Amino acid sequence: MKIVAAQDELLAKVQIAARGVSQRSTVQILSGILVSAADGQAELAATDMELSLRVPMAAEVAEPGAVVIPGRLLAEIVRALPAEDVTIEQAAGEGAVRLSCGSSRYTLHTQSAEDFPQLPRPGSSSFTVDRAAFCETATHVGRAASKDESRPVLTGIMVEFGEGNVTMAATDSYRLSVKEATLAGAGGEAQAIVPARALAELARIAGQVDGDGLDIAIQENQVLFEAGGVWLSARRIDGQFPNYRALRPTEFNHEVAVAKDELLEVVRRVSLMAQRNAPLRLTFDAGELTLAAQSQDVGEARESIPVEFQGERLEIGFNPEFLRDGVESAEGDTVRLKLISALRPGLILGDGEDFWYLIMPIRLPS
Repeated sequence: MKIVAAQDELLAKVQIAARGVSQRSTVQILSGILVSAADGQAELAATDMELSLRVPMAAEVAEPGAVVIPGRLLAEIVRALPAEDVTIEQAAGEGAVRLSCGSSRYTLHTQSAEDFPQLPRPGSSSFTVDRAAFCETATHVGRAASKDESRPVLTGIMVEFGEGNVTMAATDSYRLSVKEATLAGAGGEAQAIVPARALAELARIAGQVDGDGLDIAIQENQVLFEAGGVWLSARRIDGQFPNYRALRPTEFNHEVAVAKDELLEVVRRVSLMAQRNAPLRLTFDAGELTLAAQSQDVGEARESIPVEFQGERLEIGFNPEFLRDGVESAEGDTVRLKLISALRPGLILGDGEDFWYLIMPIRLPS
C-alpha cells in the first residue's frame, strides 16, 4: 500500500477516526486505525465494538492495500508534522509501515487488516433528515443520560421518529430531559435507544464536515449515521426505556417565571459552596426566590432574586449540577419552574412546551 495525502487533510481525518479507537479494550487491534486504499479512494476506520467510524480521505493512491496503525500514536505524529504532503507506505509482507513528510521519517509496527473487525454497512432502508435539528435535539437532552454502566439502558437516548418530527429523551433516574423538534425528512414511525456517547460524537463530527443532511439507517442491532461522507455506527441498546411521558406530573401547585440568564448566574455563584453533595436550597417567599448552599467545613452562600410568587412559603432542594444543566438546556430568555411540594419532582420549561426537564428533589435537613 502507498498513499500520499496533505498533512492538514490527514490530520483532520485521523482526528475524527481516533474518536472511535478503543481506550480500554484488551484486544490490541481495537487500539488501531485501519488505513485502506482501493479504487483510487482512501479511508480510515476505527471501532471499539460499540461505536465505529469510517472516514473518507482525499489522497493520491499509488498502490492499493490496507493496514492497521496504532491510532493515538498516528494522530500525535501527524499533528506534529510540517504542512507538507505525507506518504504512508507498506511493502508487501512487511509488518511495519513507513510514514514520511519532508525530512521526517517514521517506522511504525502494524497489525494485519484481515484481523480488523468488519464494520456495519448501511442497507437500502435509510432516510435523510436535517442534520442541525437532529444534533441540536440530541445535545439538549444528552446531559441527563446516565454514565453508570450497571444500567445500560439509561446510558442511552431514546430516539423516536414520527412524521416530520423527532422526540428524544434521556434520564439517569434523578432527572429526565425530553425534547421534541420538527425534523425535515423524518417519515414514518421508528425508534431506537442510541448510546448518548455516540450522539455526542455525531454532534461533534457534524460541526467538522460539510453539508446539512444526515443519513440515518436503523438496523436490527445497529444505528448508522452519515454526515459529510463520515459514517458513524453505534450498537443499539437493548432493554425497556422508562415511560417518560407517564413520569411527567399533570398538576402543579406553583409556577414561577425567572429570567434565564439571571437565574443561571445565581445558581453558578451559590453552587460554589455546595460541596460534598450538599444540596442547593431554593426558598420561595412572596415576591422573592432565595438560593442558598452550605457546606459544614467550608461555609455558606445566599442570594435572592425577585420573582412573582404567592402562597405559602416553599423550600425545596436540588442537586446543583442537575439544576444548572436543566436551566442551561431550556430554550428562550425565560425559565418556568413548576413545583408541587418539597418532596415531589420539579419541572423546568423554557419559552415553549417542546422541551421539558424533570428533576427529583433532595430532602433538606430540618
